[in-house]
Amino acid sequence: MPLESSLIASNKPTKVNWRASLSKKTLIGIPYLWMAIFFVLPFLFILKISLSEAALMQPPYLPFIREIEDGAVTLVINFSNFMLIFEDALYWQALVNSIEIAAIATLLTLLLGYPMAYAIAKAPAAWRLPLLMLIILPFWTSFLIRVYAWIGILKNNGLLNQTLMAMGVIDQPLEILYTQTAVYIGLVYTYLPFMILPLYATLIRMDDTLLEAAADLGCPPWKQFLTVTLPLSMPGIIAGSMLVFIPVMGEFVIPDLLGGPNTLMIGKLMWTEFFSNKDWPVASALAAVLLLVLIVPFVLWQHFEQRQQRIEEQS
Repeated sequence: MPLESSLIASNKPTKVNWRASLSKKTLIGIPYLWMAIFFVLPFLFILKISLSEAALMQPPYLPFIREIEDGAVTLVINFSNFMLIFEDALYWQALVNSIEIAAIATLLTLLLGYPMAYAIAKAPAAWRLPLLMLIILPFWTSFLIRVYAWIGILKNNGLLNQTLMAMGVIDQPLEILYTQTAVYIGLVYTYLPFMILPLYATLIRMDDTLLEAAADLGCPPWKQFLTVTLPLSMPGIIAGSMLVFIPVMGEFVIPDLLGGPNTLMIGKLMWTEFFSNKDWPVASALAAVLLLVLIVPFVLWQHFEQRQQRIEEQS
């Protein structure tokens, strides 16, 4: 009897450990399965199209495996689409313009979003939720409607020019619509919440006693911000910058509606190749290159971040 009890007691932890291990593997596996279905498989499909040849058919590209004489088949892989991207100055210019516009838009959203996030985080607790609701409120309206609203604001006889002329600030309408300035206004307005929310989430968790300690040591407010607040808010700055920079790189609607035909971005070029030129292989090659441009720096940053954490833990 004691032997049976000991066997039952020894089996219980094993069963519990097995269930815990299965639950842990399931929880870990669900995100990987999600990534495989909704990221890896679509990317492989895009890569497959980028390595094919354009054709006047439906879908407008030739398959990899083709039948030749006597029923034999052959595998045809075409790298000319990637060669075209690297050789044609139009695609390089679109990529450079996209990086420049995305970087400037990210910087502008950071300069505007940081003070707003800081003010919300330092506001009384009763005011924080209403202020955050004001930030999120534009998401309740259609994205296209919001962009079209800016056309009515920025055009020559729009609300902005009429207001400035009524106040006597200007004598004639400003040419804002269909310029680079209009693109930046639309991008900053659209993606500003993506910068504010991560910054707010970081600043609200900051320990205010650190600022009090710095003040007791004679540190002025501006130096408290530079030496305490800014370094501690870097995770929010990095997260917000990524949430803005990555979608702006592939933005199509805002440059097309507010920037006009002279604004060249890679997202707009992809739309042209897909729907106007019906060249799916070149458009897919552009999408693959854009994905590499966005992912490689992020992977390198994560690698160096983890390496820095290991060095700090060892020291």
